[in-house]
Amino acid sequence: MNPLRAGRLTAWASLCALAALGLMATPALSAPAAPTTPTMTTTTPAAAPVGGPPPIADFFRDPQVRRPKLSPDGRAVALLVSNSQSERSALAVIEPDQGNRITLVASFTDSDIAFFDWVGNDRLVYTSGKDEAGKRRAENSAGLWTVRRDGSERRQLILTRYAQESRLETRIITRALPYDWFLYAVPDDDSGEVVVGYGRFDARWDLKSVQLARLNIETQQRRTLEAKSPPNVVHWELDPGGEPWALQTREENREALYFKTDDGAWTLAQAGDWVESPTAEPLASDGRGLRLVVAGTPAGTQALYRIDPRTLKQEDEPLVSVQGYDFLGEAVFDAESRRLLGLHYENDAPATHWFDPTLKQMQAEIDGALPGRINRLACRRCLKTGRVMVTSMSDTQPPEYFLYDHATRKLQAFGAARPWIRASEMARVDLSRVRARDGLEFPVMVTRPRGQAAGPRPAVMLVHGGPFVRGTSWGWNALPQFLASRGYVVIEPEFRGSSGYGDRLFRAGWRQWGEGMIDDLSDALAWSVKQGWVDPKRVCIAGASYGGYASMMALIKDPGQYRCGVSWAGVTDLDYLFSLDWSDASDASRRFGMTAMIGDRVKEAERLRRTSPLRRAADLKAPVLIAHGIEDRRVPIDHATDFRRALERAGHKEVEYVTYDGEGHGWRMLATDVDFFGRMERFLAKHLAAREPAATTGAQ
Repeated sequence: MNPLRAGRLTAWASLCALAALGLMATPALSAPAAPTTPTMTTTTPAAAPVGGPPPIADFFRDPQVRRPKLSPDGRAVALLVSNSQSERSALAVIEPDQGNRITLVASFTDSDIAFFDWVGNDRLVYTSGKDEAGKRRAENSAGLWTVRRDGSERRQLILTRYAQESRLETRIITRALPYDWFLYAVPDDDSGEVVVGYGRFDARWDLKSVQLARLNIETQQRRTLEAKSPPNVVHWELDPGGEPWALQTREENREALYFKTDDGAWTLAQAGDWVESPTAEPLASDGRGLRLVVAGTPAGTQALYRIDPRTLKQEDEPLVSVQGYDFLGEAVFDAESRRLLGLHYENDAPATHWFDPTLKQMQAEIDGALPGRINRLACRRCLKTGRVMVTSMSDTQPPEYFLYDHATRKLQAFGAARPWIRASEMARVDLSRVRARDGLEFPVMVTRPRGQAAGPRPAVMLVHGGPFVRGTSWGWNALPQFLASRGYVVIEPEFRGSSGYGDRLFRAGWRQWGEGMIDDLSDALAWSVKQGWVDPKRVCIAGASYGGYASMMALIKDPGQYRCGVSWAGVTDLDYLFSLDWSDASDASRRFGMTAMIGDRVKEAERLRRTSPLRRAADLKAPVLIAHGIEDRRVPIDHATDFRRALERAGHKEVEYVTYDGEGHGWRMLATDVDFFGRMERFLAKHLAAREPAATTGAQ
């Protein structure tokens, strides 16, 4: 399987929202003192508690503003705002040229705004999202609305499932599409149309195919796209104007990649097994001759390649290849000329390469004004407007948002994600490469508390979920920063099986749950101890989902290495991944993906049993904290309840156990975060305070 694909699959309290926005809004900035250096104003952070670290809620509450998007004319920014009382998001528009004037344009009383985008300069579209936290999220249940940028003329374009049922009961006539449709894409053109999809699902609600149409948001008229496409299309790739240029089909374990020819026909480019020999991933096209795909290199990483416009074959040499990393990024086009301006991508941290000299100059000017940060420029029609939106962040600084005008060289702040966080109090984050016992090299992210330590510190081995995903990214991240604020070194290995670092590391994790993947954690810990950072007698292991599994399995496989373990939403039995059919895993993922990457539940039943904490509960001696959401559909709560019973039967005395009603695969509510991470803080303090190992109280 391609590593990049492994992780892929109205009334409201407006007064409170506007007041909150008022706290973060900054006035228009004065002209710069020097002609080549932008000026900037920053938001004053809230006062930190005296005599202690920041409270738990400061790390985990929703950002005050998030996901800003610049309008095509560069004169307004749409973004989501949060209300701490209702824990719901609303859609707002900020106009920097009008003194950062704020208009709340859309919200729900019982739902969040899930996705939004501009359609032209005057209208927005948006979907709802209850953030069901682990429940099955139907791709076609979010609805679709449009509203003017001043909040007027709100109109529903696609019904939600609930609204559809209500309409049938009350016989209300509406022009909105039924909930079988969903928003697919928003073209960056002046058509006033969006692209919507119609999904065909099987009896288990697994997606079988998608058909596209263009929907006019004013007239609500719809026209079908690509009626003569191949069958079983599950993914379309669109150019900036919203026209399909590539598609992927899937049936059972077979997939195929097609390109559209100049005469409008579809031609087969590649075919393969979507787990063992997947096709290239289409990335972007200008709608003319340029087609870009992500595919494997001889070195075993994923790189960006051009498709030859004459032969429709992948060129031999990559356009962009990042040593030691798979290419993970997006193309930036000018909407009017369709010219490729640059590429946003990630290596050890977010990065950008600009082909366009004007954007390259803007990047240099902004980096000079905001040194020591990652400054990502969002360009829509910036060659025409001369304006870009800037997201500025670092490992200690949560995102701050600016509007930059190239003509005046003026950098104007309009929002901050977490203005209550003081960068001066946050921990630095570093990425290193560590060699495992078998010679395989893997990355390790380490967050170390600020200040000088008298000696090695206590540590938390924090294991990412997935597990076949990229688990870490350089920047400000809530959980490691929270743990570092409590005095712990945080070790986050990108163990074998993690994606984003090449095929060798990714495939080395196949069929290695509970074995080589656990050894990598031990090797990362030994390396951290060797650096002099970590006291080996004061280490706890923790994680969610797969990370919870690995935490419990590590306590069994390497007894005495960790004093304690924390698991939330954790897998405890590998056979349950196949047998609990009320989870949200698809039949195809069980039969093909999970069988290849975890193991065959029949042929390898003994290995799966041996590497399942539930079946090895009697071998677990260390204190544990276990938490689970009652409504978890990804890892059903049976994993937790059955594991708890097994530990009790084994006579284990140090088990802290908590479940959360209304939560799924991860925590949605701030109250849950505060409660759980408060428990975790007390648990770690209890078991890592002393320098010598605590006496074992569990059953022998």
